[in-house]
Amino acid sequence: MHPQRCAIHFRSDGVALSPAEYARLLARLAEEDRIAADEFSLGGAVERLELRMAELLGKEVAVFMPSGTLANHLAVRLLAQRGRRVLVQHESHLYRDCGDCAQELSGLTLVPLAPGRASFTVDEVAAESAREAEGRVRTPIGAISIESPVRRRQGEVFDFAEMQRIAGFARERGIGLHLDGARLFLASPFTGIAAAAYAAPFDTVYVSLYKYFNAAGGAVLAGPRDLLAGLYHQRRMFGGGLRQAWPYAAVALHYLEGFSQRFDEAAATADELFRALEQRLGVEVLRRPASTNVIRLRIRGADAASLAERLAARGISIRPPLAAFAEAAEFELIVNETIRHRPIAETIADFERAIGCK
Repeated sequence: MHPQRCAIHFRSDGVALSPAEYARLLARLAEEDRIAADEFSLGGAVERLELRMAELLGKEVAVFMPSGTLANHLAVRLLAQRGRRVLVQHESHLYRDCGDCAQELSGLTLVPLAPGRASFTVDEVAAESAREAEGRVRTPIGAISIESPVRRRQGEVFDFAEMQRIAGFARERGIGLHLDGARLFLASPFTGIAAAAYAAPFDTVYVSLYKYFNAAGGAVLAGPRDLLAGLYHQRRMFGGGLRQAWPYAAVALHYLEGFSQRFDEAAATADELFRALEQRLGVEVLRRPASTNVIRLRIRGADAASLAERLAARGISIRPPLAAFAEAAEFELIVNETIRHRPIAETIADFERAIGCK
């Protein structure tokens, strides 16, 4: 074991602060006089975060939300003015993981497209649009929501060219566009597209504060000023007007500054690791064509399934295997900033020892 080393993990998008680490960071930020309290999520550190996020996303304003579920819900609720149908990916968070909130609470009808895929096409959108006039009652599409990267598709991004074609189709017909960009800032090193450029075709965009900006919770929803003006009223109506949100905003602001450069370095370091594992040990590195920071490794050997335990003894944490067989096991690794915590040569050596039992 190497207890003197900083821990590296491949279990989530963020650095996974412990409660003690989080409390110490807040105390340090407070001592440096960088925290101003908000009142019911208005002003103070929350306002600073909203202004900075709007700038980075290329939108006029941003509004703090207590969760991504509420951010996505309120976005499509606001945008679905032309009609009550909202096109979404079948594999999206809004369709699969939100308890039908948009349907139950806002009377919207979510229409899922592209099961098993990260992207749908403008032709699929056009086909749904053509059905508006086919029934005896007109059912217009009011909004299109696109998640990218897609968690349920191993972090795949939505095809950017297809996204632009869909945006053009929607604009011509007055259909609102929302981007569920919870992990948007993670995608840039892999796509070469800045967050603001990726978000540009959309009216609104949501970004998570906890996934990799390491806040204990929270989200932001950004978009045009006239659309989001007064959104804090609806936020409160849905139970999201937190008394104070500065403990979330202050930590998110801390990690937001310089994140793009740090994560560029993390992605490059991870590539070096995976190339070494492929070339030196014959590990099979499984990447989807449009993948981002989620990678799968297929390890061969009778003891492959116990790799997580051997890595843990060397200060590296990964999840248990997704699948284990007699002579192989498959693992999912999520790249985050912790890979920068020690020299990559040491990390490669520890993987080699754990996989090869050296």
